Amino acid sequence: MKKKGLSLITALSILSAFLWLAGLAWVIQDQFFSAGSQSMDTVKPDRDQTPSIPSDGKSKKLHIAALGDSLTRGTGDPDGKGYIGYLKQELAKKTKKEIELSNSAIKGQTSKQLLDQVSQQQIKRQIKGADIILLTIGGNDLFRGGQGLQQLNSQAINQTEEAYLNNLKELYNEIRSLNKTGTIYHVGLYNPFSDMEDSKKTSSIVRKWNYDSANAAAAFPNIIYVPTFDLFELHVNEYLFSDHFHPNKEGYQLIGERTASLIHFSEEEKK
Repeated sequence: MKKKGLSLITALSILSAFLWLAGLAWVIQDQFFSAGSQSMDTVKPDRDQTPSIPSDGKSKKLHIAALGDSLTRGTGDPDGKGYIGYLKQELAKKTKKEIELSNSAIKGQTSKQLLDQVSQQQIKRQIKGADIILLTIGGNDLFRGGQGLQQLNSQAINQTEEAYLNNLKELYNEIRSLNKTGTIYHVGLYNPFSDMEDSKKTSSIVRKWNYDSANAAAAFPNIIYVPTFDLFELHVNEYLFSDHFHPNKEGYQLIGERTASLIHFSEEEKK
């Protein structure tokens, strides 16, 4: 009897343990599938949060990267806009795209310094993502704070121009290696000394720099050289800041409006 009692108790214990384990397994399975279903609902894409893509595959933004010297920085404009500020205003009237603009220009920058700047990762990212690259450079190479043309040393000026053109071509190459499709607008030089003594000589030098720079630009795809010489030549004092070197508000407006017109025309041609 004692052995039978023990066997019955043992059997009941085993059966009870089995039922407990079966119940535990069922609970775990139920919780697992419930959690799995809830997890799938959580990671399901929310269509309302998915960025909209235009049906034509084209961006609704116009990305502009501005590089160069004090002209792109806007030195001399009391409103601080510079030509790119007025350019942006003009473009906004002519395009439905949202305009995003970065300005990395540095006052006093030379072509060699800009070439060094373009090697920086942040500047590279701006260039890579740009539809349009704005550029002013060469004035500080030639004018050297107003001293370059006053000396009128032809040999020195020619040597300076040769170094500048080498830097410019290398700069074009670097920008093109980073961005093969964005259009570069290189804003040319004007002569701030056209009302001073030897104005014919200084104007001749500036015209030659513009001519050679435009030829360098023509050797590359999608580079437009924007002339400004004619805008200032006849009425230079009306468009210069009090330092008699940088444009004033009206001078920057002239440059901005001309560049914006070229950009608008070029963008229309792409459509």
